[in-house]
Amino acid sequence: MKVVSILLLCVAQLSAAAEPSPSLAFQPVAGTVIPMGGAVRNDNEAVRQRLVQLAGGSAARFVVIPSASDRPEKSGADAVEQLRRRGAQAELLKIAPRWAGETLESARRAAADPANIAKIRNATAVFFTGGAQERTADVLNPDGVASPVLQAVRELQARGGVIAGSSAGAAIMSSTMFRDAMNSVQVMKGVMRDGKEIDRGLGFVGDQLFIDQHFLKRGRVGRMLALMLAKGYKVGLGVDENTAAIIHGSEIEIVGGSGALLLDLRQATQEAGPVNVRNVRISYLDNGDRYDLSKLQGQVLAAKQARGEIKFRQPGFESELEFVRPAFTDILGENTILRALTQLVDGPRDHIRGIAFDLENLPDAPVADPAPELGFEFMLRRDDRTHGWDNEGLDNNDYSIFDARLDVRPVRMKAPFYQAW
Repeated sequence: MKVVSILLLCVAQLSAAAEPSPSLAFQPVAGTVIPMGGAVRNDNEAVRQRLVQLAGGSAARFVVIPSASDRPEKSGADAVEQLRRRGAQAELLKIAPRWAGETLESARRAAADPANIAKIRNATAVFFTGGAQERTADVLNPDGVASPVLQAVRELQARGGVIAGSSAGAAIMSSTMFRDAMNSVQVMKGVMRDGKEIDRGLGFVGDQLFIDQHFLKRGRVGRMLALMLAKGYKVGLGVDENTAAIIHGSEIEIVGGSGALLLDLRQATQEAGPVNVRNVRISYLDNGDRYDLSKLQGQVLAAKQARGEIKFRQPGFESELEFVRPAFTDILGENTILRALTQLVDGPRDHIRGIAFDLENLPDAPVADPAPELGFEFMLRRDDRTHGWDNEGLDNNDYSIFDARLDVRPVRMKAPFYQAW
């Protein structure tokens, strides 16, 4: 009871400290949608056991769709084994253009097979494997026309079922998805063509929330921000590897070995041209944290709440970090944005700067780039709305950070970037 009281008090204090901001008329997600960031370990019980529990525990009945996979027989069988190991029933559907002897056309026929539709109607959950998300879109939703199998999956979701997927299986969850956009800087420069870098997703989380995956590991905050600005999304969720986001109604819960980054663009102001935006709010949700999309308000793990916030606002605050960098030369590097946010809330500086730049596309590089000197400055700031909690004494947890401010502007990176001494 004492922990609950502390939790409620801290949430009340957090709400009071934040300046008023417009609410989001968020349409609650039907059923339960679980995007996983990819590379989920087989021994990650927090994710795998929870998935089965939400689908009905010992009564859970999964169908596995390996449509994205390059080796669908193997990846599909592996997914079935992991689900059965946790007590669920699971069956693999032969809907995959890369299945031995199959083609895109035969996979589309399988996506209209009454036998497959009947299996989905008898299931409590659907799991999409990883691979290349464009394969799933091309098979189940060609030219934006939902196949009978996709219609059956949506009916399962509408009656309260679970829709889960990892990596490419998570990328399909929003109404727009990245199709083939590995270079985040190029996306920020505006290389974002329908049917090439981006495409229609399957829309399981609706059209208000954007989902990306492999997020911190592959440094994808730049490309997510660019797509959100281009397509009008106000909220984006980037799920890291070995992690799941459990989305039910308007609430997100983070479970697993890492966390998720959330971008809030409700009060952001944008300039024309390459990504040039001010007052983006950026949060890092760690294992056990929750976020209410209707209120756009977070709640951290109770153990962190009980310890209290990092007191960077207090006079005389001293950071316990051993090393603090004032700037990062590759803000889109592996986990770099999280390191920058951590230093922002637990370091001596109230701002942290980072640069995103494609060194491979200088004028003498083999890859043609119409704007080779275009880079981007990321400026992170802490203000009255920013809150942070550290991970001291907690295993398998990192910092939790809510509502830092992010400004991004285009900058010129003069070539040659360096010369011999």
